Amino acid sequence: MARAVRGQANLIERLDRAFNPLTVAVVGDKRALGYLWLRAMSAFQGPVYSVQIDPAELPGIQELGVTNYPRLQDIPGEIDYVVCSVPREVSPRIVADCIEKGVGAVALFTSGFAETEQEEGVQLQKKLGEMARAAGLLLIGPNCMGIYNPRLGLRHSGEQPAGEAGNAGFISQSGTHCINFSLVGHLHGIRCSKTVSFGNAEVLEASDYLEYLAQDAETEVIGLYLEGLNDGRRFFSLLRETARRKPVVVWKGGQTEAGVRAVYSHTAALTTSSAVWNAAMRQAGALQADSLDQTIDLVKALLYVRPGTGYRVGLVAMTGGQSVVISDAFVKEGLEVPLLTPASYDKLSSFFNVIGGSYRNPLDAGHTVAMGFAPANLQRLLDILDEDTNVDAVALEIGAGFLARRIRDNPAILDALTEALAAFKKRTGKPFLAIVHPAHMEEVMAQVRGRLLDRGVAAFATFQQAARALRKVIAYWRFREGID
Repeated sequence: MARAVRGQANLIERLDRAFNPLTVAVVGDKRALGYLWLRAMSAFQGPVYSVQIDPAELPGIQELGVTNYPRLQDIPGEIDYVVCSVPREVSPRIVADCIEKGVGAVALFTSGFAETEQEEGVQLQKKLGEMARAAGLLLIGPNCMGIYNPRLGLRHSGEQPAGEAGNAGFISQSGTHCINFSLVGHLHGIRCSKTVSFGNAEVLEASDYLEYLAQDAETEVIGLYLEGLNDGRRFFSLLRETARRKPVVVWKGGQTEAGVRAVYSHTAALTTSSAVWNAAMRQAGALQADSLDQTIDLVKALLYVRPGTGYRVGLVAMTGGQSVVISDAFVKEGLEVPLLTPASYDKLSSFFNVIGGSYRNPLDAGHTVAMGFAPANLQRLLDILDEDTNVDAVALEIGAGFLARRIRDNPAILDALTEALAAFKKRTGKPFLAIVHPAHMEEVMAQVRGRLLDRGVAAFATFQQAARALRKVIAYWRFREGID
């Protein structure tokens, strides 16, 4: 497919108008959808207009306090961004109205195009693309949810946070994954800068959005969910260039034969073989994920864990049994759990004579954390690992059930723990993260993870998640430093 817009020098400026609109119009929203789009846009900081000709819909739109017009051209002033939610056969008329009005960008929520593999849908999508490219209109989709900018309250779901600026961008061919990244990510301390669901990518494709977010000052980390590419050469070139400046996490859909079939029926995307894809990702320096959870783990680690290039990890566990399991988890993910230096053992020997436990690596710190919890003892353990020249990164388990019960019964313990770990994160020069579990006390543990994230400490739910995220993030920083 031709992509005329990408050769235009002002594409980034035009995309900036789309991602930061001053005015928004919603075309075709209706009661049957629960006025999905008008409700989502209720948080938008600028004027929001409705375009609807069905008289039965007008009272409901009026109840929402939104001014309705029969045509886009009737709206006074400029319109920067339009969401189109009309039947597919009506969509060419709306695109023509957008062109006449001088709209900055239109997101086609409407589906039923090339993803159906039916000739009518394929040709209709082609027609929309030709119209938009000829006029220089930025057409997002079709079959998509469009743009989310929480700072402006520009949303594609009423559940999405609004009014808060973030630093993580997300580009997705799937609307569901795009929304879930913002919602689930928010629970993990990830605040979105800008996201886009772009569906069938008739005019604008992943490379266009990647190029935009690469230069966006608000976006520090970029995540992508991709099902296929129209121009692989351009995408990989941009990815390699971007990854040398900002971390990029890529989650590829369609990694199996069944997944490939599902991809085409979802967004009509053409997939690439796994071997070719994986090799290209490694060469570009991208971090690969296989699920939403992995994507969120990697983005969280990139945002909250200090950069580092060494694979040797100093571990602190709550019990002897957990010391074994955490060691296995980290080593299986390609990390090392080394012996400490003699100087560290000298410091630990007298210390552990007082508090009990083991002082190999991992350190068994159950007595330190659980029996009354003395922040000074935990800080001393962490500082020894911080000073040890055999240790490149530090990971701490906050787990045992007795600790969870103590936190539940005495919230002051959580306050002390949070402050101790936040202070260590601030003073250490090494990557540091926490693993907070067990699952059978998830309510308490979720509270602990949330408090730690609020203080800038990365917190994960399992050893495997933490180890995988840490190893991939370290590999990324090694790529940036030209190591290996």
